[in-house]
Amino acid sequence: MSLHFEPDGTPFVMCEKHKIKLEKEPITENFYVKKARDELRETPENIENGLKELRQLLKCETNLVIPLDEDEFLLKFLRPAKFYAKSAFERIQAYYKFRLSHQDYCQDLFPSNVRVAFDHSIISILSPRDENGRRIMFVESGEKWNPRDVPLRDVFRGVQLGLESAMVEPRTQVCGVVVILDMKGLSFTHIMQFTPSFAKMVVDWIQDCIPIRLKGVHIVNQPYIFNMLFAIFKPFLRQKLRSRIFFHGTDKKSLLKHINKEALMMRLGGCLPDNEISGEVLWKMLHHYEESFRRADSYGYITNNNK
Repeated sequence: MSLHFEPDGTPFVMCEKHKIKLEKEPITENFYVKKARDELRETPENIENGLKELRQLLKCETNLVIPLDEDEFLLKFLRPAKFYAKSAFERIQAYYKFRLSHQDYCQDLFPSNVRVAFDHSIISILSPRDENGRRIMFVESGEKWNPRDVPLRDVFRGVQLGLESAMVEPRTQVCGVVVILDMKGLSFTHIMQFTPSFAKMVVDWIQDCIPIRLKGVHIVNQPYIFNMLFAIFKPFLRQKLRSRIFFHGTDKKSLLKHINKEALMMRLGGCLPDNEISGEVLWKMLHHYEESFRRADSYGYITNNNK
């Protein structure tokens, strides 16, 4: 499996008949247009008003450096907020304050600096999208994850990079993301990597900061000791996120009730090859956008007045 390029230079990966690439083009298909209108209040009038109101709010945030003149940048916050400018503004504040408060996890978040989790195929993005248009992120959280090779910090940074790339896709902004965590082989060694403070940070990031529609978290192949790990996270989960976490164990039919088999690997009960997209090839595709990631990484709150 290797990287290919469209005539315009856009990189993509082919696996059998499926193509995966960053779909940055505007929404034109009726399916996505209707979904955006019905679920997110996306109409020409709401887009215009949302952008105008959000810019007015952001102009008062004088110590925040972001590309105010770029509609695409603001839309990735407006869509999850259903075009309510105040909600989008609060999400932008929370997102960049999180990055400021957790620099060890968020600083220099671009492909050349975030590679190890992809090289070990801990993180991959499946293709095609599911029947609801959602992107599917697959995370190996058990036997394929050796914390000595890939520290927990690097796993989280890899997840961030994967979701940051999905955030720039208008289709994903509209339809959202589903995450599948494969816990097969989870051990005490894995669980010992987690602390309550790390769990709180991750849950805060998901619930309050990242501008993405997280439509479901599916836990598969979890052993009994997974209950110890979930107990660390559970106190920080609000009802909305808790209601979107599903536990399937080894029951493939249970997972298929939520995601069609055409969008899942064979070992999960689907049709896709088990090695559908390797993390290494996915990283090469993301690395093509290195400069875009570096530019995005430069945005945020200014803490040094001499900067």
